[in-house]
Amino acid sequence: MSLWAVTFLEYWKRTSSALSHRWDCSDFQDIAERPRPEFTAMAPMTTRNPITGAEEPYFPEKKRLNRTLTGCMVIVLMVSLLIQQNMRPGSFCSVTSPSSSAFQAGRIASLSGSVLNLLLILLLSRVYTSLAHLLTRWEMHRTQSKYEDMFILKVFVFQFVNFYSSPVYIAFFKGRFVGYPGNYKSLFGVRNEDCGAGGCLMELAQEMLVIMVGKQLINNVQEFISPKVMSWWQRMKMSPQVKKKGEELSPWEADYQLLVCEGLFGEYLEMVLQFGFVTIFVAACPLAPLCALINNWLEIRLDAQKFVTEYRRPVVERAQDIGIWFPILQFITHTAVLSNAFLIAFTSSFVPRLYFRYTKDSSLSGYTNFTLATSPHSFNQQHLNTSCRYRGFRDVKGDFLPEYFHLLAIRLGFIIIFEHVVFFVGSLIDMMVPDIPEEVEMKMKREHYMAKEALAENQVRALVETPEEPNTNSWSTEQSLKTASHDTPTSAQPGLITRRPMTQCHTHGSLNAWSCTTSTGL
Repeated sequence: MSLWAVTFLEYWKRTSSALSHRWDCSDFQDIAERPRPEFTAMAPMTTRNPITGAEEPYFPEKKRLNRTLTGCMVIVLMVSLLIQQNMRPGSFCSVTSPSSSAFQAGRIASLSGSVLNLLLILLLSRVYTSLAHLLTRWEMHRTQSKYEDMFILKVFVFQFVNFYSSPVYIAFFKGRFVGYPGNYKSLFGVRNEDCGAGGCLMELAQEMLVIMVGKQLINNVQEFISPKVMSWWQRMKMSPQVKKKGEELSPWEADYQLLVCEGLFGEYLEMVLQFGFVTIFVAACPLAPLCALINNWLEIRLDAQKFVTEYRRPVVERAQDIGIWFPILQFITHTAVLSNAFLIAFTSSFVPRLYFRYTKDSSLSGYTNFTLATSPHSFNQQHLNTSCRYRGFRDVKGDFLPEYFHLLAIRLGFIIIFEHVVFFVGSLIDMMVPDIPEEVEMKMKREHYMAKEALAENQVRALVETPEEPNTNSWSTEQSLKTASHDTPTSAQPGLITRRPMTQCHTHGSLNAWSCTTSTGL
């Protein structure tokens, strides 16, 4: 899955370059993009643009930097509060009774906690989006692309922590710092919680399915019902005006009653978060890609129905690429490689089983007893000489066994080898697959060559057609024409022969009259 993510991004870069060249947006952000209307209205001063030479509104960079740092402090504070909320010890007590009813109660409690966590995540995401709007507007960014990039970055940081902190806690922290019977560890006076009988990987898969599938179902229902309700309400508000006229609405007047399209930010965010669920935790939940495929098949139909029947036609806006979304996808891809390596090495039982098979018994007979330790004698005496077994590699005194350190070294070695192999193959794919298709690259070179030819031809024509003043220095005029003719470029592509325009000028008599002829030669 990690290699698929790397390959997907490489081929998306090729598609993006082809589309930007097709719509003539390759250099849009660097040259053609104008200041935002809000920035123009709120900027305290103006300055001359060094590229265009026009007078434009200006906001001091020092003030923008101070506001950006203040916004970052607010983001860090909100993220810290969210991490503390999602990674605190569970509110449900762990069930240790061996009865089946108690086991089912534990499953129900865990599932209920996941559902409540999903509702809290969806509620907080609305708050974070509004806060990101306020912070980004306050930072006073000049162009619309820069404004959108900073807004998207803030929202993604919020949503990344909001949606992924709970699965990360279950995958890498829960059950790691529990201790052993008689010496349980606690945080802020509360005992650290352990994973259930099925292990942390099962709890992670359950949390993944609840958050991912639950979010998709709620979003699809919301996208189907919400536009219809809002469109009906807007038609109801405009219906009295229509009834007063008593005329049948024209098609453009009926379209005006539709909802205003607010952009594709929500669609992009939903797909990026789904991409994270599919790639980062795929080792714990292999069904995640299938759920994403089914959801996307349904999402395409719902979005088509929504944009065609409920929304006005969007206003066209030029864009060079998808902006900061692509670096975000690259960050998720790199995170997925490390996450899956740690999941396989530490959270799953892949490494212990492999170690037991090659050192103890190839048939895995006695593997369960191998992974269980016996409680210390002091703990047994306090509980009527009743011993218990717990998951861990410790002796009867609570000290780590040599197998624990052997497994730790193997796990760390597996992580290093895994991520090096994946990143090496990803680098090979990056080197073998060019970012710009060969056909598009040839078209860009051809256009650049034609632009230089046209510029040189216009310079020669301007010099030839400009009327000369009497008593003009004939030597300087002749040198200018010769320089213009020699500066005309030749073929920009190997194997392509073009003709060079040659201009010859002569004087006639003592009147300083000039006649010029242009010819072509190989």
